[in-house]
Amino acid sequence: MATIDKDTTIILLNETGILPLFYHADFEIAKKVLTASYNGGARAFEFTNRGANAYEVFVELIAYALDNLPGLALGIGTVYDGETAQKYIDAGADFVVAPFTNPEVGEVCKKANIPWIPGIATLTEIFHALKGGAEVVKLFPGEVVGSAFVKAVKGPMPHVKIVVTGGVSPTKESIEEWFGAGAYGVGMGSNLFPKNVISEGNYAWIEAKVAESIALIKEFRANV
Repeated sequence: MATIDKDTTIILLNETGILPLFYHADFEIAKKVLTASYNGGARAFEFTNRGANAYEVFVELIAYALDNLPGLALGIGTVYDGETAQKYIDAGADFVVAPFTNPEVGEVCKKANIPWIPGIATLTEIFHALKGGAEVVKLFPGEVVGSAFVKAVKGPMPHVKIVVTGGVSPTKESIEEWFGAGAYGVGMGSNLFPKNVISEGNYAWIEAKVAESIALIKEFRANV
């Protein structure tokens, strides 16, 4: 069962503004990346269901986070169907992220009272996601759809909470572009966790990059 309640998780996504997303088949590496992100200030983290051993690693991460990372909302990403969603919810996922809008996943999340964050790329998809119970949606792929889409959506749908994934960089320009367009938060993967940084075990770099990204978001918001 989730350890962070639904409303708190949704607030956490916005408070820091950043959702790191990462997968690794090695628990020790995943644990160190998760810890570095937490130490950098992230309070929501998406482990992606993208490869061998993902479930086993996630179960260990949940246990580790409960003991060592208080106040962290740890969710699962790349969930395609209700059965997989239920499996990870039973393991303790605080939220479920999907690359597209599958109402079956939304129904499972609704019953568990945890956030369902489905992928969208059109106004119609946003409408169906919200109708299916989503309170936050994921714009993916961000680099294809573009920040102008977020800004345009906020016209007819001003209250929609959009987390952008894909095409977001931990730079002042990128943060200003997406949050200036009206993003609720941003998801970042490879830009926070480059392969060479992981292979070198440079977790201090990750911690610093997460902290820097959160600081840039705070700075932007303070000046709006």
